Amino acid sequence: MKKNVLIIGAGAVGAVVAHKCAQNSQVFGSICLSSRNLENCQSVIRSIEARNYRREESFQIFARTVDASDSAQVANLIRETGSHIVINVCTAFVNMSVMDACLETGAAYIDTAVHEDSSVMNAPYPWYANFEWKKREQCAQKGVTAILGAGFDPGVVNAYCAYAARYEFDSITSIDIMDVNDGSHGRFFSTNFDPEINLREIIEDAGCLEDGEWRTFPHHSRTTDYVFPEVGEKKLYLMGHDEVHSLSKHIKGVETVRFWMGFDDHYLRCLEVFEKTGLLNHEQVTTSCGQSVVPLRVLKACLPNPASLAPDYTGKTCIGTLIKGRSKGENKEVFIYNVCSHEETFADVGSQAIAFTAGVPPVAAAMLVAQGDWDVKGMANVEELPPLPFLKLLSRLGLPMVIRKDTKADASAPSELICA
Repeated sequence: MKKNVLIIGAGAVGAVVAHKCAQNSQVFGSICLSSRNLENCQSVIRSIEARNYRREESFQIFARTVDASDSAQVANLIRETGSHIVINVCTAFVNMSVMDACLETGAAYIDTAVHEDSSVMNAPYPWYANFEWKKREQCAQKGVTAILGAGFDPGVVNAYCAYAARYEFDSITSIDIMDVNDGSHGRFFSTNFDPEINLREIIEDAGCLEDGEWRTFPHHSRTTDYVFPEVGEKKLYLMGHDEVHSLSKHIKGVETVRFWMGFDDHYLRCLEVFEKTGLLNHEQVTTSCGQSVVPLRVLKACLPNPASLAPDYTGKTCIGTLIKGRSKGENKEVFIYNVCSHEETFADVGSQAIAFTAGVPPVAAAMLVAQGDWDVKGMANVEELPPLPFLKLLSRLGLPMVIRKDTKADASAPSELICA
């Protein structure tokens, strides 16, 4: 039986999710695209209709408004639309209310990032267990499938680690997740997804598991360089990130898990100005005319909408995992990755590559839930699930996995396309 899907969030990532669901109407009976802003949803639906995807006659796509922070509203919308699966690509501040609605109605839950408390910065490490994991037993008791962190990072990189643990290594000692964008959008400054989430995570303390211990460092205080396939050598900065926590728990024996992201000097100079002038403050301040505002949200309102970047974006992203361990009695390293073109993703769904890499994986997860492969009737992070069905489906949807086994060679070292 085809499954009905409720998508919560109609930003750049939500648009990709809606387009990819529409391209796979053989799996989904209907799509409800929802957010607080109905026009945003309707604009995405118009963009889907304009592309004239080949769709089955019974397939429906429509829009509804919802306040995702209100669990009762979400539950009512799930019931009204007969939704079997909820793909939550709204702000991470609403994860728990959406999950509670799924627990109430029995709908499967999929998200792309861990819940955040908008009032808290620099929560003590490890912080992943503060929210979603507390609902694990309840999901199991009610038989509700909840797939956590099913974006790219977290998400696809977790599946890369699961693949490596099953097929490449006898034991894994270290995982370095590395994310670079070698693209250009032509704007003076912009984030590639929700600025409120993006900028918060960049200025928070960088935490990691290193040699079996949790360690925290000031943001941008630790760097490394890496020669990536296709995009070349890049400087990377240590950051805290969701998957560091879950991989440290679920990849047996791993002692080091770190997340690195590339930033150019111009981006960091702008970030420094924002931070030192107080524009990244997440708490309310009062203006001279007595109005209460949150500076970070004011900055968000002044920056370009990430979805608007797509038509002018050129270049590629490269996101992957450098994994070290032992295989057949010898030390081994592999780099498992994906390269994604901004121009190609725009041609496919009218998106830039960052939104594409975040939006395609939850659709693949939803398809696997709909088809039964990942309908686990409980809570799971991606690395706990069979990786091959996910990786094969991602390749078909536009995110092929590539593996480079000679990681000490230069960027021209041969790579092998896997799961094509």
